[in-house]
Amino acid sequence: MHSNSEIPKKRSKENPLTKEDKKNNREISKKKVSNENVISSLKRFAIVSDPYRNRRKRFGLRFNLIAAIHNFELDN
Repeated sequence: MHSNSEIPKKRSKENPLTKEDKKNNREISKKKVSNENVISSLKRFAIVSDPYRNRRKRFGLRFNLIAAIHNFELDN
């Protein structure tokens, strides 16, 4: 587990969640949803979702280009 990772609290029958715990869980889920949406939109490009079969040297360049296209779409 990474030191910066956030995990939502879970309730049990004996220990229900407090209002503050529910609020924190909602904040965590908001962040998670936005991250998952970006990942899913990047997976539209085959370079991310399928095995990369070209030279490894150019993977970083091509991935950066895809990220730039994604960011451009967000701005427009």
